[in-house]
Amino acid sequence: MSKNIALTCVIAAALMAPVILHAAEDRDSDRDSPKTYVKDSKITMKVKTKLAAEHLTSLAKIHVDTDANGVVWLSGHARSEEAIEKAVSIARETEGVTDVKNHIHVTKDD
Repeated sequence: MSKNIALTCVIAAALMAPVILHAAEDRDSDRDSPKTYVKDSKITMKVKTKLAAEHLTSLAKIHVDTDANGVVWLSGHARSEEAIEKAVSIARETEGVTDVKNHIHVTKDD
């Protein structure tokens, strides 16, 4: 009985090896290294924190992402052009940001 269990475990491990190896190789294509990913996340968090500190409700609907080159991508909705300009300004003034891509749209209704 224990031989059957041991044999089953060996077969299962052999069958799972390719899946595990493939998962280990699967990485986000624009992330060259964990260090780059942490840097990008840090920039994104700084921008989000600054937007939240403004206490403008329309800024809460803005999504922030940062690529491996320090480019911040803003998307989502704001209530006015002024709110959009404020978000872009905040992103541009954030340490580590190399460029800002604005894809925020004005929407009057929530």
